[in-house]
Amino acid sequence: MSQSSNRRNFLKGSVALAGGAFLSPELNFYIQKSKPKLSNEVLGHNGFRFRVHQEWGNLNPSQTPVKNCHEMVMDSKGRLIMVTDETKNNIIIYDKSGKLLETWGSDYPGGHGLSIFDEGGEDMLLICDPNIGKVVKTNVQGKVLMTLQTPHELGIYEEDMSFKPTETTVGPNGDIYVADGYGSQYVIQYDAEGKYIRHFGGAGDGEGQFQTVHGVGIDQRNGAEPRLICTSRAHNAFKYYSLDGEYQSTLFLPGAYVCRPVIDEDNLYAGVCWSRLKYLNQTPNSGFVTILDKDNNVVSNPGGTEPEYRDGELQLMVQENPVFKHCHDVCIDEDKNIYVCQWNANQTYPIKLERV
Repeated sequence: MSQSSNRRNFLKGSVALAGGAFLSPELNFYIQKSKPKLSNEVLGHNGFRFRVHQEWGNLNPSQTPVKNCHEMVMDSKGRLIMVTDETKNNIIIYDKSGKLLETWGSDYPGGHGLSIFDEGGEDMLLICDPNIGKVVKTNVQGKVLMTLQTPHELGIYEEDMSFKPTETTVGPNGDIYVADGYGSQYVIQYDAEGKYIRHFGGAGDGEGQFQTVHGVGIDQRNGAEPRLICTSRAHNAFKYYSLDGEYQSTLFLPGAYVCRPVIDEDNLYAGVCWSRLKYLNQTPNSGFVTILDKDNNVVSNPGGTEPEYRDGELQLMVQENPVFKHCHDVCIDEDKNIYVCQWNANQTYPIKLERV
């Protein structure tokens, strides 16, 4: 054996002895199993920058499991309420430190959409389950107060048309808008008591049509007349409508398969489930978060490329930093921190982006 080989073997043995001297088997196991902490990593652009806390929402999966962390809202007490399609605990409620407060729900095998609204000073929830074709109104304790009639029960869908609701929003007068995002691509409008008013949209590439009307919200920034903003995810776009369902305009976000629009003060936030990486196709594990200003200009893409405009045209946006897999929803707190829920992300818990 050569002298250099002897030296290599000696060094390997020394490292092994050092490891045995300083690391107990339990500690070694913990290090191997723990996820990397990214709290020193900062993402974002143009003053909208965020420190990543990848382990913020981690819980014990044997006691509080998740499948997909679909959506999250914040209630009037500052609690963060999340829906998952895990029927052991469809609703998981955190405080802002990431501590588990409570769980409830076992009736939503496809728990997907979660919206919150005020009714007479009390927080109310709307839960969408596309797997069973149901939209329910509950209080924050989980008591079901109303179940909306389906389009088939109302007679507005033919028998062979699917109904797989993904999201809701509530208008200023209490009207409920349901996005049939995984079904027949209509937005269905009900009054506050659940009475059908109208439906509009449908699948297609026309201006007033959708390709995956995944999310819906009310945009009344700057004190403007309230408008309905709807996701058309496969079009990489949001589309605007009047509250009576009249198409107005399209906001194109090239490369970004956006989920629901989340309005917070002057800004619009959205999780991007996929971006167009290889061959400009929808690419797995390519998500990021996008942030728009009051004029609907993209100002920051945490996890994505910096937004660029050429002659007023927004250029292709794609994932740049692989922190995220498939961003499905975001929730914004009063300090402008972002909580990111992910779909198809190996059953991981929400990630916090701390505003810096």
